[in-house]
Amino acid sequence: MRLLLFLIPLLMLLTAREARAERTWKVGIAQTAVTPEKTQWLSGYGSKRPAVGKRHDVWVKALALQDAGGRRAVLVTSDLVGISKGMYDRVSAAGKKRFGLDRSQLVLTYSHNHCAPVTTDVLPDYYPLESEDWKQVDAYSVELEERVLTTIGEALSHLKPARLYTGEGKASFAVNRRNNKEAEVPAILAEGKPLQGPVDHSVPLLVVRGLDDRIQALIFGYACHPTTLSDDQWCGDYPGYAQIELQKRHPGAAALFWTGCGGDQNPLPRRTVQLCEKYGRRLADGVDEALAGKLEPVAPELRTAHQFVTLNFDRRPTRAELEADTKSTNSVRARWAKRVLPLLDAGKPFPDRVEYGVSVWRLGKEQLWVALGGEAVVDYSLRFKREFGPRTWVAGYAHDMVGYVPSRRVWKEGGYEAEFIYEYGWLAYRWTEDTEDRIAAAVQRLARKVR
Repeated sequence: MRLLLFLIPLLMLLTAREARAERTWKVGIAQTAVTPEKTQWLSGYGSKRPAVGKRHDVWVKALALQDAGGRRAVLVTSDLVGISKGMYDRVSAAGKKRFGLDRSQLVLTYSHNHCAPVTTDVLPDYYPLESEDWKQVDAYSVELEERVLTTIGEALSHLKPARLYTGEGKASFAVNRRNNKEAEVPAILAEGKPLQGPVDHSVPLLVVRGLDDRIQALIFGYACHPTTLSDDQWCGDYPGYAQIELQKRHPGAAALFWTGCGGDQNPLPRRTVQLCEKYGRRLADGVDEALAGKLEPVAPELRTAHQFVTLNFDRRPTRAELEADTKSTNSVRARWAKRVLPLLDAGKPFPDRVEYGVSVWRLGKEQLWVALGGEAVVDYSLRFKREFGPRTWVAGYAHDMVGYVPSRRVWKEGGYEAEFIYEYGWLAYRWTEDTEDRIAAAVQRLARKVR
């Protein structure tokens, strides 16, 4: 009897512990270096930039989440300039077949780093590559795709009980490039004058702690182009330096970065390694500011939703415009026109619309995480935070690299982010004016669904 009286409380305690363990998150993290081993062109800027060395590796990383009910989702972050529609579709299909993840449960992001390798069908007219160069790019891209899937699988295989927390810090180096001339920014900052235009300087943070309370991962974002550098060395630009710095400050923790709605935001001033390292430290400081502040625990409850929304092109260029574009001093525009004209003459069909990916996740009771395709401008982040509250994160540069995504304000103002989507291979100059309305309606529908 005494033994029974002793065992009953012990069994009750063990059962309670098991019940608590079942109510925790399970989290898995994996990281894969994807730096090319052979000489290959660096992405972005549209100029001839074969890499001749590296400052640090470029990475693909994955965060796998499983809630108390067994619902799973995987976030992939990367130092890539973009992901093509073909790669996005193939990885999504393989994610379903291999891991049972539908599109709502798998979000692929890319930092839009311009010191990453060129990949197939991303900014197809940007680079003056020869046919042999493209063969090398294609071979690397096939290998890259499998590495992404392997990283997802590894993260899912590493699922272990953990706790999640959210917080927010600040970093102020992002500058609205539409409203401030780059050459004038250093003087404006030195004089202490305010810069112009909307910005989002928040540093959203998701903290993964083991049941022993040790930090296992820091997942953070920032709305700014990673375009500090433009030389011939592989690296992850300021987000790469920020991740390295955080992993030094927090040994044993993985750092994963996603880019917010930074389509019209640049790190200014720029073009030196010292500035790139400085911005990386400032971003890491923003993460540590969030860690030192109030962190909100996240209940182990996950909801995910995804939708494709149709975005229409404003109009097709006329033949006269295309012929004029072949003589443009803008080399990207000239290459694009020279490529599409023969295809148009041969009767090749060109789309007049795009199916644009939008995802919304809810973590716990309140944290909303929106993921938008392509280079969304900062207005989207600011809008959805107003509409859904401060516990809202908005990632741009997710799904496939569809192009710049202007708000209605930017569309009306015109300029680069509003009128240059031909750079992404489309037979068009811009989207229709209702682009923001269509995207916002989709986000609102999905937010209602996950809530």
